[in-house]
Amino acid sequence: MASITLGRTPVSTVGELPAKNTTAPNFTLTKVDLSEASLNDYKGSKVVMNIFPSVDTGTCAKSVRQFNEEAAELTNTKVLCISRDLPFAQQRFCGAEGIENVEMLSDFKTGAFGKAYGLEFASGGFSGLHSRCIVVLDSNGNVLHTEQVQETADEPNYKAALEALMDA
Repeated sequence: MASITLGRTPVSTVGELPAKNTTAPNFTLTKVDLSEASLNDYKGSKVVMNIFPSVDTGTCAKSVRQFNEEAAELTNTKVLCISRDLPFAQQRFCGAEGIENVEMLSDFKTGAFGKAYGLEFASGGFSGLHSRCIVVLDSNGNVLHTEQVQETADEPNYKAALEALMDA
């Protein structure tokens, strides 16, 4: 269980992020067109998972914009922005913001992704939502880098995530 803060108030997650050099757990998430995507769909590509509570918060929206900008420069890499937002909200945000270089995925149906990756809030006002994290995978689905952001309102370390990609 990770101990983090939400508005500087201590909260916890249901577990820990997958360890570096392990195989990432598979998942099934919902795309904005309501079709499904699994980790297996991205085999052969490096993957950056930008995970956050809701696209309707300032820091989350900023992270999607930042990764959208960075993704335009990446080769053989898929950037997945994952939350428990409804796919309709994700699609509305992307349309309004001109987001085209990342793929929005939702864990709204079961929350199984948040539990499997150990990042679901277990306590506090965001209980049941995803904490702010980054998980970077190589083209075989092995974990290269993880970051559990300690204060939910803070931005993730984009540079460290991108450096992990370059080292792969």
